[in-house]
Amino acid sequence: MDHFVYRDGQLHAEDVPLAEIARAVGTPFYCYSDATLTRHFGLFGQALAGLDHLICYAVKANSNLAVLRRLGDLGAGMDVVSGGEYRRARAAGVPGERIVFSGVGKTREEMRLALEGGIRQFNVESDPELEALSEVAASMGATAPIALRLNPDVDAGTHDKIATGRREDKFGVPIARAREIYARAAALPGIAVVGADMHIGSQLTDLAPFEAAYTKLADLTRALRADGHAITRLDLGGGLGIPYSRSNEVPPLPLDYGALVKRIFAGMDVEIEIEPGRLIVGNAGVLVSQVIYDKPGEGRRFLILDAAMNDLIRPAMYGAYHDIVPLTEPDPAIAPEVFDIVGPVCESGDTFARGRPLPPLVAGDLVAFRSAGAYGAVMASEYNTRPLIPEVMVRGDQFAVIRARPTFDEMLARDTIPEWL
Repeated sequence: MDHFVYRDGQLHAEDVPLAEIARAVGTPFYCYSDATLTRHFGLFGQALAGLDHLICYAVKANSNLAVLRRLGDLGAGMDVVSGGEYRRARAAGVPGERIVFSGVGKTREEMRLALEGGIRQFNVESDPELEALSEVAASMGATAPIALRLNPDVDAGTHDKIATGRREDKFGVPIARAREIYARAAALPGIAVVGADMHIGSQLTDLAPFEAAYTKLADLTRALRADGHAITRLDLGGGLGIPYSRSNEVPPLPLDYGALVKRIFAGMDVEIEIEPGRLIVGNAGVLVSQVIYDKPGEGRRFLILDAAMNDLIRPAMYGAYHDIVPLTEPDPAIAPEVFDIVGPVCESGDTFARGRPLPPLVAGDLVAFRSAGAYGAVMASEYNTRPLIPEVMVRGDQFAVIRARPTFDEMLARDTIPEWL
């Protein structure tokens, strides 16, 4: 469920017509619903009720400070994968003790930053990272709490580019080596073992891969405790999918996921951490764009929008599907027409959909890409010298720009021409 609905013939974000925002800020733009963010975060709290737990929002899904502040105010922790994301979480007011630092390439500078600013734990992903973290922490007279990220060799059945738990993926250490590496961690200065971590991929639409991975994690936890390690936290990662197409995708509900977690880890006396991102923000956002041209082609018809792959790269990168709907509610009695929906970037890959049936649309009409709140604005670029587009947040009948569109002068001022040219 989200809060983008037609009222009086116009698509609204909560109580604000999206066309009103378009008039105020121009197109294209992203719009996020505060009510949807709040509802989706609450679903995980309900799902894990009765367990000692912390929901660490995956900042990479949408890192706007307003989004982070809202979730932080709701009690969320943060899962970060760079020093920049750590700084964003702290700037949004999230305390260090609620921040988990993941990622395969943490630098010594990033480790020092987190140790100085406060950190809940590092999810360590390799032997050399463990050694580097020990050196940094010991040099500071600090102790780094760690969980080892384990690769269970479980195929999540998701897109190849977002699978993370197979033996050929770059993430984590082989689960077969876990006891060896934990023994090494326990002997290193500046390191405190606190837990174990696992994350097998994104946009999972089946609970079976979670069950396979979590069963391995539970068995390993018992073995690690028998070895004398104090495993008090289990970080289960994120990855639960959302329905991008409202007609044929039915991912598991958070309540079903929570029941699985409770069944597998029952009686283990651990704090559960999860790292959802997409399910919290994905359907809490839309991308609004305007039609520039309806262009006839040889056997095709192109609907050219003012949004492009640099604004929303998921279709070009993953072949991802987004529902595209007009802001004016269509008349069901009027037959749809078939379009290839494209942007103005100078790439054939700048295509959002092929052969998509839509209500008749003409230049100047506005459309919305649904389910665009995750991995939309955060993956945007200024390719073709196109400005990053505004982000807007709505609460009830109010809206605010939470990232402004830069001017061309601001963009050009970031470049420097050397004196010798």
